Formats: sequence, C-alpha cells, structure tokens
Amino acid sequence: MKGNDQHAKPLLTNREREVFELLVQDKTTKEIAQQLFISEKTVRNHISNVMQKLGVKGRSQAVVELVRLGELKI
Repeated sequence: MKGNDQHAKPLLTNREREVFELLVQDKTTKEIAQQLFISEKTVRNHISNVMQKLGVKGRSQAVVELVRLGELKI
C-alpha cells in the first residue's frame, strides 16, 4: 500500500458497488448482467475482484465484510 492513497480512493469502483448492491437484493449473476448491460462473465469478474481486494472467499463473506466496512448498506 502506498501512503494515504487508500483513504482518498473508495474501496469499490462504481461498477463493483452496483454489482454488490444488486447481489444483496438476491439477484442472480444473470439478472445483474442484464440489468447493468454487461456479460455474466464481467459480473463474476467484478465479484472476484472485490473478494480479492477484501481477502475473502465467497460472495457472502464479501457482502458481510463490505457491510462491516460501511461500503455497502443492506
């Protein structure tokens, strides 16, 4: 990590946030893809990128961690 960059920059990109906001509404990968006009593969990429950033395994752990960090409201 470099200096204080992490405070200035939000953890999630806008797109990752959109994906997770739909994920917590119980949307499937396919539904998220259709709603955001992106491919299912792209949805899965966003989800795995976020899991990597957080160092968690699994979508539900990622959601729990994002809520804990105040990045996501459910």
